Amino acid sequence: MAALQSSFTGLSISSTSFFGQRFSPPLSLPLVKSAEGPCLITAKLKRWERKECKPNSLPVLHKMHVRLGDTVKVISGHDKGKIGEITEIIKHNSKVVVKEVNLKTKHVKSRSEEEPGQIVKIEAPIHSSNVMLYSKEQKVASRVGHKTLDNGKRVRYLIKTGEIIDSAENWKKAVKEKGKTTEAVAAAS
Repeated sequence: MAALQSSFTGLSISSTSFFGQRFSPPLSLPLVKSAEGPCLITAKLKRWERKECKPNSLPVLHKMHVRLGDTVKVISGHDKGKIGEITEIIKHNSKVVVKEVNLKTKHVKSRSEEEPGQIVKIEAPIHSSNVMLYSKEQKVASRVGHKTLDNGKRVRYLIKTGEIIDSAENWKKAVKEKGKTTEAVAAAS
């Protein structure tokens, strides 16, 4: 014990050494706010599926080039080349369900003793980037464009064919009205 005390007394700590002083952080640290927006929260749906959420815990909804009821052609995957109509849209993960495309087999258990179990084919969702809008009249797939009509309404159209997808009746009415106004101007002058 005496040897231990003598070793401590032999150990001299100077006032300039670090061990004898208190740690004090510098007082004039500038408070810097991050230039980035609020970080997105990730909600846990299932172990294999993550859904990005906004700070208010609502899911982030992605914009898609297709809408419910559009006729589309599958451009990649094992159903490549098939044509169908969109029956459902899932916006939080940019997936669509196309009629008679991407059929999966589901084994359904019987709910009661009288009702037998069965094997059902269901349409599974595919990513919206794997489909392209399709023109039935000209039988061609095309990318989508946006343009504003004369009456100020914004519509979608197929770039290859020029065919209006949204409200074709309104587009035809607008063309007829434009034709009538040009005829009226020509008749007046």
